[in-house]
This record gives sequence, C-alpha cells and structure tokens, in this order.
Amino acid sequence: MVCIRMATVNDLPAMQNTNLWCLPENYQMKYYFYHQLTWPQLLWVAEDHDGKIVGYVLAKMEEDDSQPKHGHITSLAVLRTHRKRGIATMLMRRSQREMADVFDAEYVSLHVRKSNRAAFHLYNETLKYEINDVEKGYYADGEDAYDMRCTFRVNGKPVGEYARLCGEEEETKVSAAKEMEDIGQKVQSVEIAG
Repeated sequence: MVCIRMATVNDLPAMQNTNLWCLPENYQMKYYFYHQLTWPQLLWVAEDHDGKIVGYVLAKMEEDDSQPKHGHITSLAVLRTHRKRGIATMLMRRSQREMADVFDAEYVSLHVRKSNRAAFHLYNETLKYEINDVEKGYYADGEDAYDMRCTFRVNGKPVGEYARLCGEEEETKVSAAKEMEDIGQKVQSVEIAG
C-alpha cells in the first residue's frame, strides 16, 4: 500500500534518486528545488508503508504568455518494484487536478519517447492524452519524442478526463447531501411520531 501526497522539500533527494534509478533523463538538484519553490502544488510523491519514496511526478506551469495557460509534466517515475499498481496514474491525476484547479490551466503537455510503449499506453489509453506533434531528435541520444496533450477545459467548461474527475466529485457531493437529507427526514419523522 502506498500513500500519494504532496511532496515537501525533504522529499527532493529521494525523488532525484528515484529518477536516477528509473530514467535516462536526469536533473540537477537545483532543478527540483526550482519546481518545489515555484509550483509546490504540482509535485507529488508515492510513499510506501516504510516511508520510502517509490514514485514521483515533477510538473510545472509553462510561462509563455503567447500560449494558453497550461502545465507540463517534466518527469514521472515509479520504481520497478512498485509498477503495475496504478501509482503513476494516481500521481498524474493529482498533479493534473492541481494544474486545473489551482492554476486554471487549459491543458497539460508532456514528452514521451516514441519507443516507450508502456508510458505511451498510460498517457494515451489511461489518461486520454493525444499526440500533438512529433519532435525529431528531442532526447539527448537522438530519439524522437511524442509531444502529447490532455485538455482540461474548452471555453471554460471541463472536458475529457478532467470533466470525469469533476463529475465524480459532484456526484459524491450530491449523493452525500441526499443521504443527509434522508437521515434528517427519518429523524424528523421519529420526533413527530414520538
């Protein structure tokens, strides 16, 4: 069992270590600090029962005023020992939700190696990202990358995966309110009968 929680500055070394174990694209510690200081709501970790960080998502908001407001997934990694448990999906959904709710992002983008079939499946099939473009020679070793996007809103209205997540929350609120109303009516009828 793992706990998905917002990352703290104390988690950054463990996040960097997870990155080194899992991915060929690595970052200096100052890059993690920059993300943590600028967009703390977008960094999430998966922590196991022993307090070990077994996965993370590192994300940011793009600062290009010529484009619609949007986020970017910088890096996502889960240790091999903890894969196939939905951890990457949970990390991504938490970070994406914060992008949309806190920063009012219209969409999120990411890059993925064309050869990384498992990651592509996660993004395309599970999280409903679509290919926006192919960036030739994007990675240091010359491999091409898919530039992928997941849209949160069109004309201010939630769409796609984000709409589904918002809808589930609304359904839960409505269901809880209905349940409380039913309990209130039962209590009232007992009082009247008594």
